[in-house]
Amino acid sequence: MKLSSAHAPYIANKIGIDLANASFVEIIRGIEPVIEKAKEVIEKDVKNERALEERVNELIEEKEDEIEFLRADVRQLFWMIKKKLAPEYGVILNYEERYNDISHKILNELWEDELIDYSVSENQVRGVIF
Repeated sequence: MKLSSAHAPYIANKIGIDLANASFVEIIRGIEPVIEKAKEVIEKDVKNERALEERVNELIEEKEDEIEFLRADVRQLFWMIKKKLAPEYGVILNYEERYNDISHKILNELWEDELIDYSVSENQVRGVIF
């Protein structure tokens, strides 16, 4: 499922609730800052993908005449360009890898801001976030 800005508050809320319900995670400053931090990380990721897609669309529009002349499939061309530019924008296109990366970023942010503490391995906590 592709993430959108509209999904961010719901996903962040679910992450906050799941972390609060995990017996091995201690929420230090309440659930609201945890939810807000998760939402920020998710929205940043969505923003990066949106910027990437806008750039891809700009490139396609610039070459519109050539694309029509070559009778190229615009959707296929879109994905090829997006795949090529994704690393430049910090976007991971494989959804499982992307969600894993987001969960890692959320955990790092929560830990660095001292919003949570946990008594198990980092992977278990990331599993809850994921």
